[in-house]
Amino acid sequence: MQEQALQALVALRIGGERLSITPQNLVEFWAVATRPVERNGLGLSVEAADAELARLESFFPVLPETPAIYPEWRRLVVTYRVTGLRIYDARLVASMQVHGISHLLTFNGDDFRRYTEITVVHPVQAKNEQDKDR
Repeated sequence: MQEQALQALVALRIGGERLSITPQNLVEFWAVATRPVERNGLGLSVEAADAELARLESFFPVLPETPAIYPEWRRLVVTYRVTGLRIYDARLVASMQVHGISHLLTFNGDDFRRYTEITVVHPVQAKNEQDKDR
C-alpha cells in the first residue's frame, strides 16, 4: 500500500492541497515501526525509526498539541459512544477539529465513518480525483 499512499500524497500536493500530520500520527508510526515483524510491525531499530520520523517531519508540518484537543476529544467520545482502542481515532479527529482540518487521508476509512465532522478520503480515491482535475 506504500505505493498507493505515495501516489496519493504526490497527487494532493500537485493539486495544491495542504497536508499535515499530528504528533499522534508520529507516535502511532513509532509503535508500528518498532514493533517486531512477527507482530505485524516493521521491525525497525530505534535509530531507523528515528530517521523515518525526521523524514516525515521534514515533509509535513506537524500540528501542535493544544489544550483544546482534550475537550473536543471528550465531546466526540461521548457523542459517538466511543470505547476501547477506537478512542485514539477520536483523538485524531479531535485534533483535526481543533486545527480546522476537514479531510483525512487513510486506508482505514471504516474506522472514521462515524464522525460526521470530517471527510474520509481513501488514497486511491484521492489520486483518482486529482487525476480527473488535471
